[in-house]
Amino acid sequence: MIQLYNKSVYLINGKDIIEDDADVQAKLARLGVSVSKEQARKGTISHGILSSHNKSTDNNLSLKFDSLTSHDITYVGIIQTARASGMEKFPVPYVLTNCHNSLCAVGGTINQDDHVFALSAARKYGGIYVPPHIAVIHSYNREMMAGCGKMILGSDSHTRYGVLGTMAVGEGGGELAKQLVGKTYDMPMPEIVGVFLEGEVAKGVGPQDVALAVISAVFNNGYVKNKVMEFVGEGIANLSVDFRNGIDVMTTETTCWSSIWETDDKVKTYLDDHDRGEDWKELKPAHAAYYDGFIKIDLSKIEPCIALPFHPSNVYTIKELQKNAKDIFAKTEEDNKSYGLNLGLGMKCRDGGVWAEQAIIAGCAGGIFENIMAASDILKGASIGNNNFTMSVYPESQPTYLELVKNGAVETFMKAGVLVREAFCGPCFGAGDTPANNELSVRHVTRNFLNREGSKPNDGQIASVALMDARSIAATAINGGKITSAAELDFNFGKHKFFFDKTIYDKRAYNGIGNPKPQTELVFGPNIKDWPKMPALAENLLVKVVSFITDPVTTTDELIPSGETSSYRSNPLKLAEFTLSRKDPDYVGRAKEVQELGCQPFVLEQIKNIEGCSNIEFSGIGIGSAIYARKPGDGSAREQAASCQRVLGGSANFALEYATKRYRSNLVNWGILPFVISKESDLTLGTYVFFPDIKAAVQGKKENITGFVLGETISEITVTLGELTDTERQILIDGCLINYYAK
Repeated sequence: MIQLYNKSVYLINGKDIIEDDADVQAKLARLGVSVSKEQARKGTISHGILSSHNKSTDNNLSLKFDSLTSHDITYVGIIQTARASGMEKFPVPYVLTNCHNSLCAVGGTINQDDHVFALSAARKYGGIYVPPHIAVIHSYNREMMAGCGKMILGSDSHTRYGVLGTMAVGEGGGELAKQLVGKTYDMPMPEIVGVFLEGEVAKGVGPQDVALAVISAVFNNGYVKNKVMEFVGEGIANLSVDFRNGIDVMTTETTCWSSIWETDDKVKTYLDDHDRGEDWKELKPAHAAYYDGFIKIDLSKIEPCIALPFHPSNVYTIKELQKNAKDIFAKTEEDNKSYGLNLGLGMKCRDGGVWAEQAIIAGCAGGIFENIMAASDILKGASIGNNNFTMSVYPESQPTYLELVKNGAVETFMKAGVLVREAFCGPCFGAGDTPANNELSVRHVTRNFLNREGSKPNDGQIASVALMDARSIAATAINGGKITSAAELDFNFGKHKFFFDKTIYDKRAYNGIGNPKPQTELVFGPNIKDWPKMPALAENLLVKVVSFITDPVTTTDELIPSGETSSYRSNPLKLAEFTLSRKDPDYVGRAKEVQELGCQPFVLEQIKNIEGCSNIEFSGIGIGSAIYARKPGDGSAREQAASCQRVLGGSANFALEYATKRYRSNLVNWGILPFVISKESDLTLGTYVFFPDIKAAVQGKKENITGFVLGETISEITVTLGELTDTERQILIDGCLINYYAK
């Protein structure tokens, strides 16, 4: 079904896969090909797009993006950072959508205050403002901004428009702020992994099924981590653009850096239908293309899948779950015991089936037109029943919603007992449709991390989310919540044409591209606050470990929970109060104690016992808190996962590795040292670690940095900072990105 190659490969003529081994040149010669590895590297689609956006003359990339995009959890902080860094106008198109904090129910007026701020910023600096409920961020960009050969940078981790020929990257807000002040996005050239599709999906199989199968195959082994996934192969032609988009947006959950697909006549038709035919061009690999890794997928072998809590990689076929539910649920409970939770999944096995209490199809993954129409076809003339099972559908945009009204799908849903709602991302991150305690919700959204369904385990409230495709969700709904694969149905899906009506955006979205109005005053609500001052890196640094997390992976949702906390994204001090609130409720108090008390005399005495440190005084020591986590940063791109630590005096993270580049970049941009250690046993909760001459070590690009673990005895610890650009080193020395630009 899915084959991961152990060797790099050459792809010849878009179809012949030649592994890079000792006989590779002979194999290529038999195909009439003579090409070097370096020449073939330049034959990928990815290399061409990256090269055309690269402003560097050395081996690293310095990228300028064609446009930027943010939603209402992130844009205030980004604009505030860019303003403090000297921005006078948006230098490239910048889309500000309102699809995350669009429910104005928590915190009074503050969500809508952010929206008013964004509109004033779009006017002042020359951007695009998409009002609440009009479109989710990625749907608007697919419909209006993405085009072949472009690059888009977004402050949301699911920024993926590869199907439309756009290499899109989800990053923390600091990277967008850099683009807004005319700087570049800097990184080494990433490795490119080819994803070869062949065959055709069976009836009842949807894009989420394909995506989950891929995530399951590559997440735990890190096969595509921080790499580009380049989709090629004859199987692409058998998929509609909507189907491809549904797979593409989920590539974020593989931990890849970006994605790109071959483009064909179906993409041309899509762009033509959206009045953007000029944005099409054919993209495909050259005659010979070299891939650092390769994945081969037989689409015909993919079955309807389900991802159980608490990760999209925890995947089983629905058939497996139906057959072995008790054993699978017991394993899931065991795998998640570190959370100290009883998920109650065993209660879902009854009456000869596995039962859910809620179903949702929503957002940039589920709310796509074809997904919703497939669900409508299944539900036509049926009923979800009048028991406790509920179902909601959120179309991805108002143009999609309008078409569903015109073609009768909305009527079908309403008659079946399904609620049809506005464009909203909330069901994906815990800001809407929270199930009751111990309930199971099946959702076609992007994530099923802990807390992203709105539960509060610390208060004894726990619900669970499983990811499924819209087709199998609809099949489940007509059975009253009994989990059912769409492949079990004897059913024919209709062919539904989508007619895009751009006037919806023309009449409601504000487009100020190329027309900034600098005289416009920004409108600040009472919750919108400036960033507090951040200290520069001291000559010597003392850190205290105030949170010690031993889970295999720590998500950004655990570092700064989503849900109701989202309302405080524009207020750094208030938001910081929620840091690690669900994972480690005592963290904030411990961090504040370090921030307020500083270096204690007994600690200074220990420092003076270190060879060469006897003359160090209080004034020569910077002090901050630190967290340890084995593998932090999986999930969202939100910069607040780092900035909240910094606001509370955080100076460092210790980790065995970092889950994503974007989280590590967030740490750097907020002046937090991203230390990597080799032995967890070197640290414990409450450990003090002293780093003499840390500023000189960062400045001098020292590969291994020696610290001293203080206590009754003093021991050495070796940390590394990994690869950093000169700019990143200076940002760390200055204390954060804002300080760097202020200088």
